[in-house]
Amino acid sequence: MGTSALEAFDFTAWIFRVTASTLCLMRIILLVKSMSLTRRANVSPTHLWLTAQFAEKKLEPNSGLGVAIWYLPKHWERLTIFLRQMGAPLDNNICERALKKAILHRKNSLFYNTQNAARVGDLFMSLIHTCELCGANPFDYLNQLQKHTADLTRAPSRWMPWNYRTTLGRSVLSLDSG
Repeated sequence: MGTSALEAFDFTAWIFRVTASTLCLMRIILLVKSMSLTRRANVSPTHLWLTAQFAEKKLEPNSGLGVAIWYLPKHWERLTIFLRQMGAPLDNNICERALKKAILHRKNSLFYNTQNAARVGDLFMSLIHTCELCGANPFDYLNQLQKHTADLTRAPSRWMPWNYRTTLGRSVLSLDSG
């Protein structure tokens, strides 16, 4: 093959790639448009099917399946938000974990002897959970609070779980310079 034949072949291959990319892009645009139309109409094929089951009397409303299918159309918007909202989580694990700690603490608090002991337990649970949420080590945090009790009583806002490391750094620098 000559150079002009190779150039023609390369050009033809380029046209096919551009055409394929354009078709793919057009399909994506059509898909997005159909999704936005479906969203505007607030109806999906699954949603229509679910409501048709009751309208056509194909399902007993009081059965287990009937109750579940009756629940879906009523809560469709909230159950399918992850389809419409970019970045919406598919699960609720963060909230579930937070609730699990509170439930575990409630279960363990049954064994406090006094109201004051329960208050102290609540305080420590709150501190430990706050440490975990902001990435601080709860054991180290509570130890540092005990070691620096005088500083803590003078400026409690400097000894929060999210900024106590900075305060420790300042106190070490002031000890070195003094």
